[in-house]
Amino acid sequence: MNIAATGLWPACCQVRVSARSVSAPVRRGRQSTLSRRYLSRQPRHQQHARVTPCRAKSDDDWAPTGLVEREQPSKLQAMLNPNPSELPDDFSMPLWDHLEELRERILLGLLAALVAILVCFCFSKELVVFLEAPVAMKGVRFLQLSPGEFFFTTFKVAGYSGLLLATPTILYQIISYIVPGLTASEKRLLAPVMFGSSILFFTGILFAYEILTPAALNFFVDYSDGAVESLWSIDQYFEFVVVLLLSAGLSFQVPVIQILLGQFGLVTSKQFFAQWRYVVVGATAAAAVLTPSTDPFTQTLLAVPLIGLYMGGAVAVKFLEKPTETA
Repeated sequence: MNIAATGLWPACCQVRVSARSVSAPVRRGRQSTLSRRYLSRQPRHQQHARVTPCRAKSDDDWAPTGLVEREQPSKLQAMLNPNPSELPDDFSMPLWDHLEELRERILLGLLAALVAILVCFCFSKELVVFLEAPVAMKGVRFLQLSPGEFFFTTFKVAGYSGLLLATPTILYQIISYIVPGLTASEKRLLAPVMFGSSILFFTGILFAYEILTPAALNFFVDYSDGAVESLWSIDQYFEFVVVLLLSAGLSFQVPVIQILLGQFGLVTSKQFFAQWRYVVVGATAAAAVLTPSTDPFTQTLLAVPLIGLYMGGAVAVKFLEKPTETA
């Protein structure tokens, strides 16, 4: 049957088809309508689709040139617009209850920090002697150059030590508050990140106390040996040591930041490895800013671990990418 002769189709669509295939375009139209209804019920990040048109393989047969292809969202888009199936559906709380819980957890964190500071203040003299140990064998003597300098220094020592001691409790309160609102994939990522970050932070402090601080202070003592006598202010010495310890602890967080960027799909391991020249320059500049001294020896001692941590973080990102690539 010539459909063009009936006037149902325009002249540009003249084609000979059999009577049994006339209803095929109608079925295709219904299928497209159902597809649109199905896509409208999907989450927002899954509604972006591209539907390819239909064409005739022969005069007696019609078939689609392709199926509905959905654009897969990136890891960052999936995190910002999570799948409703991953959201917790067994937990709901009004806004005022959220604020009340936040207030309670802040008070618990402050109470834990206050108790830890008071305990450390009771042992403040022992802590000061512990911090003096890196240069105690070099004959360095410490003085208080103003009235009450040592008293206020013990307050600083107790404050920093107490906050460090109360860090696990404060982190627990923060995690307990945000965990109910996380998706299943975010919960799986949270525990390794927090555990690894804590281990790296305390490892950085231990590295600074055992290696970085003695090397930097011994360099100054040996340089001035035979010219001047080493009489140091206890307050300035404490500030020097604390800045060095905290700088090393924060610098050791580089692999954690790299893993987070890799898991969010923002940076790949190849990109990390390709930027190693800039990392060497950046690590040297960061060490010059973070270290309180201006000698190149101390800066090198901090820059070399930074470069090693960066390369280790790139290797970890590459290792975590392997299951995704094979899948």
